[in-house]
Amino acid sequence: MPKKEEKLGISVKKTEDFSEWYNEVVIKAELAEHSVIKGFMVVRPRGYAIWEHIQEYFDNRIKKLGVKNSYFPLLIPEKFFKKEAEHAKGFAPELAWVMDQEQREKYALRPTSETIMYDSYANWIRSWRDLPLRLNQWCNVLRWEVKQTKLFLRTREFLWQEGHCVYETEEECEKETLIYLKEYKELCEELLAVPVLEGKKTEKERFAGGKTTYTLEALMPDGKALQMGTSHNLGQNFAKAFNIKFFGKDEKEYLPWQNSWGFSTRLIGALVMMHSDDKGLVLPPRVAPTQIVIVPIYFDDKNKIIKKATEMKNMLKNYEVELDDRDGYTPGWKYNEWELKGVPLRIEIGPKDVEKKHVVLVRRDNNKKEFIKVTQLDKKVKETLEDIQNSLFNKAKKFLNSSIVEAKNWNEFVKQIKNKKLVKVFFCGNVKCEDEIKEKTDGATSRLIPFEQPKKLGKCVHCSKEGKFLVIFGKAY
Repeated sequence: MPKKEEKLGISVKKTEDFSEWYNEVVIKAELAEHSVIKGFMVVRPRGYAIWEHIQEYFDNRIKKLGVKNSYFPLLIPEKFFKKEAEHAKGFAPELAWVMDQEQREKYALRPTSETIMYDSYANWIRSWRDLPLRLNQWCNVLRWEVKQTKLFLRTREFLWQEGHCVYETEEECEKETLIYLKEYKELCEELLAVPVLEGKKTEKERFAGGKTTYTLEALMPDGKALQMGTSHNLGQNFAKAFNIKFFGKDEKEYLPWQNSWGFSTRLIGALVMMHSDDKGLVLPPRVAPTQIVIVPIYFDDKNKIIKKATEMKNMLKNYEVELDDRDGYTPGWKYNEWELKGVPLRIEIGPKDVEKKHVVLVRRDNNKKEFIKVTQLDKKVKETLEDIQNSLFNKAKKFLNSSIVEAKNWNEFVKQIKNKKLVKVFFCGNVKCEDEIKEKTDGATSRLIPFEQPKKLGKCVHCSKEGKFLVIFGKAY
C-alpha cells in the first residue's frame, strides 16, 4: 500500500521550471537517479530497457552495413594521447587518470577510444585486402569535467556506442561517414520520434583531430539544442599518428582514410524532454519498455475479471504488455502510476465491460478514451500505437519548424537568441568571431552548417566580413 506522504505525481510544471520538471520525471518514472558518487548516475531497469531498445534497433542496422562489434580496454596509456596533438589537447580537461605504481605509467579512463583502437588497427592492417575495416563497440566512457550533473544529459560516466572504420579511399570514407549520419537520423526520427536537423560543424565545433564533423541537432522544448549524434571524417590524421599503413594493389604503401561516429544515453534525455508532460513520462510506443498496461477493475468478482484480463494479455502477445493485478492499490492510483511511467496505452476492463464484451482504451499522449469491442482489440491496438508514434513526431516536428528563424543583422540575431530560437545567419567561420558571439549572447553557439546552402551569401552577422556559409546558432546543452 502506498504511503500517505508519498507523492506520486510531478510537483512542478514543464512550462514553469523546465530543469526541475525534467529531473522529477526522470527520477519518479524510475529511469535513473543520482549516485552517491558525485557526477555519476544509476540507470534503473526502466531506463536501461529504453537503452536496450535503442541498442537493438541500431545494432541490427549497422550489422547490415558490415559493421562488427568488438571491445577495447577502458584504460588508455598517456603516450597514446600524445601521438595526435590536437586530439590530446581537445580532451585534456576531461581526462581522469589512474597510475600504475610499479611502471610509473599514467592511464586515462576512456573518454573516447580512437587512440587505443588505432594502436591495434596498425597491427592488423597490412594490405588493401584488410580494408574496409568496420568496428563498433558499446561501452561506457568518462568525461571528468562536469560541473553540474543532469541525469542522462551531463554526467561524468555515460553509455554510448562508437564506430571506427578504415578505408582504402577518401571517397569511400566520406560516403560511409554520411551513411552513418543517415542511420542516426532514422534512429532519432523513426524510433524516438525526435525530429533532427543535419549538417556539419564549424571549425570551432569540429571533433578534435578530425577533418570534418557531421552532426544531428534536435531542439528541446526549453529552446536549447541537443546534439543527438555525430559522424566524423578523420581524414588521414590518425593514420599518420598511429602509423596505420597498407600496401595497395600496385604494391605501393599508402595511408588509409578513417571515420568515427557515436551517440550516447543523452538520447534518452532528449526523449524525455521532447515528449513528456506535467503528468510524467510520455514515450513513443516503439521505444517504450511497456507498450500496454491492462488494469482490471473488480469488486466481488475478482477471479472472473482477472481471467478475462489474462486472456486479453495473451491476445496481445506481440506487444510488451503488463497486467497490473496488484492488491492494495485503487484503479485510480494505478492509472496515475502508469501515466507517470509513460506507458503509451492503457486498457481498462471491469464487470460492465466483460458483460458488454468491450474494453476501454486510453491513450497516454492525449488522454483520449475509447470503447473497443474485444473482437476488434488487436487491430485497434496496432492502429492506435502507430498513431501515437506518428502524432508525437508530428507535434515535435511542428515545434522545430516554428522555432527556426532568420536574422538579417546583429540586433535581430540577439533578439531571436533571447527568444530561444534557432537562428539562421551568414557567418565568416572564424573561430575568434565565434568565441565573441558566444560571449556577447551569453552562450549561443553554432549548432550546424546545413547541407542546403544558398547560392548567394551575405556578410557575417557579427564581424561583417564576407560570409563563408549559412549557419544555425542557438543555446545548447
